[in-house]
Amino acid sequence: MREHPGSASAPGITRRQLITGLLLLPPALAGCAIGSSAQAGPDPLIALADAARNDVALAGRAITSTPALAPRIQPLVDARTAHAQALDAEVARLDPSQPSRPPAQATARTVTLAEVRAAVLASGQSATAAVLTLPPDRVGLVASVAACCAAYAQVLG
Repeated sequence: MREHPGSASAPGITRRQLITGLLLLPPALAGCAIGSSAQAGPDPLIALADAARNDVALAGRAITSTPALAPRIQPLVDARTAHAQALDAEVARLDPSQPSRPPAQATARTVTLAEVRAAVLASGQSATAAVLTLPPDRVGLVASVAACCAAYAQVLG
């Protein structure tokens, strides 16, 4: 390999090694974050399950407000109900002393499709942020919740 005039290269580091190192840096940092997540506070899945219940209540109110939205929103209600159940089960698996949480109470006001979409988008973003703080055995569940919320936010948009 010929040196280009005026180029400086670090001795012993090839371009391929540099690129490989840069590609491996994000997973390595994620591994550090995942491995160092000693929980000092409440289980982050509790907040995600509560958000799922809140999304269900909000979507239910949107259906009540505008019954024509039911075919479009009911699959979201079903998915978010399943999310709350799965997240609660995971919380209980690690801490059987955790009490079961009640469903969220629906509001009495009219709810729009845009409000439902915004809530689901926020829930997906919260789940995405949580993924980086969780141990590997919990990442799949929360990543699935994040992906589902992002998909529904697009569908409802």
